[in-house]
Parts: sequence; structure tokens; C-alpha cells
Amino acid sequence: MGDIEGRALVIVPTYNEKDNVGRIVPQILAQDARIDVLIVDDASPDGTGQVADRMAATHPQVHVLHREGKLGLGTAYLDGFRWGLERAYAFFFEMDADFSHDPAHLPLFLQAIQEYDVVLGSRYMQGRINVVNWPISRLFLSYSANAYARWVTRLPVSDATGGFKCFRRTVLETLDLDRVESEGYAFQIEISLRAWRAGFRLGEIPIVFTDRSEGESKMSRNIIWEAVWKVWKLRLLDLFRRL
Repeated sequence: MGDIEGRALVIVPTYNEKDNVGRIVPQILAQDARIDVLIVDDASPDGTGQVADRMAATHPQVHVLHREGKLGLGTAYLDGFRWGLERAYAFFFEMDADFSHDPAHLPLFLQAIQEYDVVLGSRYMQGRINVVNWPISRLFLSYSANAYARWVTRLPVSDATGGFKCFRRTVLETLDLDRVESEGYAFQIEISLRAWRAGFRLGEIPIVFTDRSEGESKMSRNIIWEAVWKVWKLRLLDLFRRL
């Protein structure tokens, strides 16, 4: 089955997640013996990086990438991709540290990646909304943003803005990661759009998204507004074959 039997790297960006990272990493590792975890910490002032270092010191499957400041979600994943591409990983995951993404879904991704090149965890498959503990205002914002992004970009997925994903190595080797410039919602849209337009197969599996119980959300108005205008830039780049 080729690289299906290869190792997987779960990239977990962190900023002030000390109450979550020590709990979620063991649950991630428990899902499959092929999984390693890379924590990408943006100099968290609450000591998240130190918690991660202590885990890495005793668990060879845990790695930590320290960055100099709060540089954003998109660049955290890009740095994680580059780190993993320098090593022999066959699959790369994007995953949140706050338990909004359930580690129990990881084996389902590894199964689905046998058929697809990119697998997206969808909160909105088949007309269902699988979101727990969100206020109606945020649910409306997320659902509307997702519908808007799909309408503008024509991405053939039900959840264009979700952040729980798995990539085959060849996808990240093929894409020019230096050209990816978005953050937050827009990053998730852009990376999927670039993969799709490069000819890779996109697949989805249903997931249940649960709002965090510890720490604070990193969502901001800037991230939302970036997604609003960035999708039009992506659409124009796509039309002119500049993606």
C-alpha cells in the first residue's frame, strides 16, 4: 500500500494552552503507534512551551518547535509542515490543542487518507451541524463564513473553513508553501484550494466540533475580515491560474 504504512505527524499550534496541551498529547499518541506530535509554540507567556518541553524530554514521539512570538496560526502550520518535510513523515495533520478536535477521530483520517490526498474533518456534512457548546451567534458566523467561502472559491467541500485535516506528504511537497499567505479561516480555505487546483483529491469525514472548556479563543475580528476579502483574492488568482 505504499506510504499508507508510513508515520504521521500531528501538528498542534499553541499559544497559552498549558491547561490543555499536557492532556491532549497523550490522547493523540494513544490513537495509533505511527503518530508523532509536533507542538508549535508561539512563546506562550503562560508556560505552555515549558510543559511541552517536559513531555518531549520523556516521550520520543513528542517534539517542540519554539517560535519567537505570536506569529499566527497559518505560519505555525507552515513551519510545522517544513519541519516534518525534513523528516520521514508520510502524513501531516492539522489539529487544535483545545479539544475542539477529538483525538479519537485520528484513526478515521488515517483510514480515509488511503483514498484521498487531503482529508478534511467536516462539521457540516450531509446537511447536519455537528457543533457542541457554541452560542448561536458564533454558529451562525461560522456557517455563514463557510457558505460564503465555498460560493466564492467553488471549493467542492462541505466545510471549507474547518481546521482538522490530514495531508499526504506529496501534497505539501508539491505546493509552494512560500506562496501561502493567509491566517485563520483564510489559511484553511487557501491551503485546500491550492491542493484542489493542483489536482489532488479532497475527501471529507464527519467530525463533532466541541468548543473549548479551558483557555481563551484565538478568534479575532482581523481573522474574520481577512477571510472576507482574502477569498476574493484567491478566486482571482484561481481565475488567472496564479495559484
